[in-house]
Amino acid sequence: GVATAIAFGGPGAVFWMWVIALVGASSAFVESTLAQLVKVKGDKSFMGGPAYYIQKGLHCRWWAVTFAILITLTFGFAFNSVQSNTISSAFHSCFGFSVEWMAVILTAMTLVIIWGGVQRVSRFSEIVVPVMAVAYLVLAGVIISMNIQRIPEIFAMIFSNAFGFDSALGGTVGSAMVMGVKRGLFSNEAGEGSTPNAAATASVTHPVKQGLIQTLGVYTDTLLVCTATAFIILCSGVFVDGHDGIVLTQRAIDAELGGGHQYGSIFVCVAIFFFAFTSIIANYYYGETNIRFILNNERVISVYRLAVGAIVYFGSITSLDIVWGFADITMALMTLCNLAAIVALGKYALMLLADYRSQLMKGIDPVYSSDTIPSIADETECWR
Repeated sequence: GVATAIAFGGPGAVFWMWVIALVGASSAFVESTLAQLVKVKGDKSFMGGPAYYIQKGLHCRWWAVTFAILITLTFGFAFNSVQSNTISSAFHSCFGFSVEWMAVILTAMTLVIIWGGVQRVSRFSEIVVPVMAVAYLVLAGVIISMNIQRIPEIFAMIFSNAFGFDSALGGTVGSAMVMGVKRGLFSNEAGEGSTPNAAATASVTHPVKQGLIQTLGVYTDTLLVCTATAFIILCSGVFVDGHDGIVLTQRAIDAELGGGHQYGSIFVCVAIFFFAFTSIIANYYYGETNIRFILNNERVISVYRLAVGAIVYFGSITSLDIVWGFADITMALMTLCNLAAIVALGKYALMLLADYRSQLMKGIDPVYSSDTIPSIADETECWR
C-alpha cells in the first residue's frame, strides 16, 4: 500500500497515512469493542463483526445485510485480487516468473485450502508470518541505519510534499492526501469493519481489552511497518523511476543494499508471498462469515469459493490500476456503512471504557458482565 501511495501521490502521501492511522485508531477501538460486546457463540469459536452489532444494536436487518454484502465484495473479491496481483508481480519482477503460471498456482492453492485446509494454514502462518515480519523490520532497520544522516531530509521531503511546497517530487496536495488516505485505510483497515470480525473471536474478560489491542495494531502497522517501508523507498530515490506497487519496494531495497545483487528483492518476494497469501485466506474467511450471516447455505458457500478462486486468477494477470480501482470503490462503500454504525453505537463503547477504567482505578482486573449495561443486556448473550 505505501509503495503505491508514494508512486502516485508522492512522498507527502506518507504524512496522510500517518494522519489516517492516528484518526483511525479511535474507530478501530470502537468497532472492535462493539464486536466483542455482541459476539455470539459459533460451532468452534465466537463470531461477530459489524453485521452482528448493526443487527443487535440497531435492530436493522437490511443495514446489516448490506454491510455483509459489501465486506464480501471488498475482501473476498477486491482485496484478494490486489493480493494475488502483488504476489504475481513480485515473482515476475524477481524471477521472471510468468504471471499466467503464477495465477494458476495461486488459484489452485487457494481452492485447495479454502475447501479443507484453512486450519493448517492458520497454524503455519502463526509461526512463519511473525518471523518474516521481524526479519523485514530488521532489514529495514539496517537500511535506515545506513542512511541515518538523511532522516531529517526525508522528514522534510514528506512534510513539504504533503502540503504542496515541493510538487517536483511527484503528486499534488490533493493526490498526496487522497492516496495517503486510501492506502492508509487499506494498510491498517481502521474503521472499515474488517478487523471486528477477527476481534470478536478472541476470548477476553472485558470487551475494552480487545479494543485496545486493535488500537495498538493500527499504530504498529502504519506508524512502524509502513513508515519503515516508506523510508527505504525515499532513501533509495527510485520512486521517481516509474515503478509502483511491490516492485518499487523490491527495487528500493536492491538499490540500498547495492553490489548489483537481488538478495533484498528475493527476500521481499518470499516475505510478500507469505503475507499476501495468508491475507487471501483471511479475506476469504471474512467473506464466508458474512455470507453465513445472511444465508447459511452450503451451496451458496461453494459458489462463493469458486468465485474467490476466479478473482485470484483475474487479479494475478490484470494490471495494478484495475485491481486497485475495484478495491477503492468497494472499500469506500464498506467503510461509510460501518462508520455510520459505529457513530450510532459509539455510546456503548464509551460506557464500556468508563466501566473498564473504573475497575482499573479500584485495582481490579476488569471483568464485564451483561448486566453492566442493562439497555443492551438481552443482546450480549456471551457475557452472562
